[in-house]
Amino acid sequence: MKKQKSILAFSGGLDTSVVVKYMQEIHDMDVITVTVDVGQGDNQNKIAKKAKKLGVKKHYNIDAKKEFVTNFIYPAIQANALYQKKYCLATALARPLIAHKVLEIARKEKVSSLAHGCSGKGNDQVRFDNTLRAGSNLPIIAPIRDLNLDRETELKFAKKHGIEIDNVAKKFSIDQNLWGRAIEGGVLENPFNEPPSSAFIWIKTKNLPAKPAYLKIKFVKGIPVEVDGKKLDPVKLIEYINKKAGANGVGIIDHIEDRVVGIKSREVYETPAAICLIEAHSDLEKMVHTKHETKFKSIVDDEWSWLVYSGLWDDPLKDDLDKFIEQTQKRVTGTVKLKLFKGSVRVVGRESRYSLYSHSIATYGKKSTFDQKLAKGFVELWGLQTTEANKFK
Repeated sequence: MKKQKSILAFSGGLDTSVVVKYMQEIHDMDVITVTVDVGQGDNQNKIAKKAKKLGVKKHYNIDAKKEFVTNFIYPAIQANALYQKKYCLATALARPLIAHKVLEIARKEKVSSLAHGCSGKGNDQVRFDNTLRAGSNLPIIAPIRDLNLDRETELKFAKKHGIEIDNVAKKFSIDQNLWGRAIEGGVLENPFNEPPSSAFIWIKTKNLPAKPAYLKIKFVKGIPVEVDGKKLDPVKLIEYINKKAGANGVGIIDHIEDRVVGIKSREVYETPAAICLIEAHSDLEKMVHTKHETKFKSIVDDEWSWLVYSGLWDDPLKDDLDKFIEQTQKRVTGTVKLKLFKGSVRVVGRESRYSLYSHSIATYGKKSTFDQKLAKGFVELWGLQTTEANKFK
């Protein structure tokens, strides 16, 4: 009897390596693995060799870095996407893209099931399951979740089966792509422990430059197109800012996060380019938008971020919000200057031909065109109801 085939989103790390063996041994299935390169920085040939060593039926490497930036990161920048005002959604943005690519291969290979290496505690199970179900009715197998496996059990299983695990993965659970690097587990599970310097590879934490560095980012309709006078392709632009900001200590996020499944978790991220680009983009929006647009868009941005974080990339509401956000970006063209210094980043300059800032109105000098006498009546009317209400206190 011919074995059934299952397809697995494969990173080559602990979880997905263990899943391959569980699928083979417990489910008696042939496994097809798919690695989608979204900027993990991994050696794709090495991952392919590891998959082959694990005995997979077939392995696919897909380079999706440019697609990740243009179709996922750029919309996130336009939405100023920060979950709970902190997390730039790096992992959350990559999951639907990976799932879509897995589905493409699944149809080609005519598999009987879909698989992933997510646990029952994390958010990725929601992101993978929802995206896979939106595009297929095949059953989903998740051995880490289904068998309630813990990290120690996985490490023992890996050792038993000769699965090679790098030293960083033994200390922490790592997920990385162009937009950010997530670090979990180990000593970080105590929220009072400061992350050790060894946890970080993108961001310099010691012997930082004595002088500040500057980033000049040019946006066209809310999309970064140039940095420091250089027109770079989408992937190179993100990599350039990651390197420069990271070298100046910028980009570490450490916070308590509310997961979709209800758990509060301590999350540590390296997100230098994301922090810089979202800060710059948000500042430029405030220059070209009316206060009414700014106020309402902040609500839309929060909802967009929550949908993506919660694995609802394919929900119709996100499509609706996309259309609103796209409309708001028509005037978000200009240049923002950032100052990077010993871990801090702040906007120190901005300019745009669509700027609503008027020097002749805002200046306190003699050439001001603002008639201050008009303000007296406005102020009285503005506070009228407050004044009346306070009479009854």
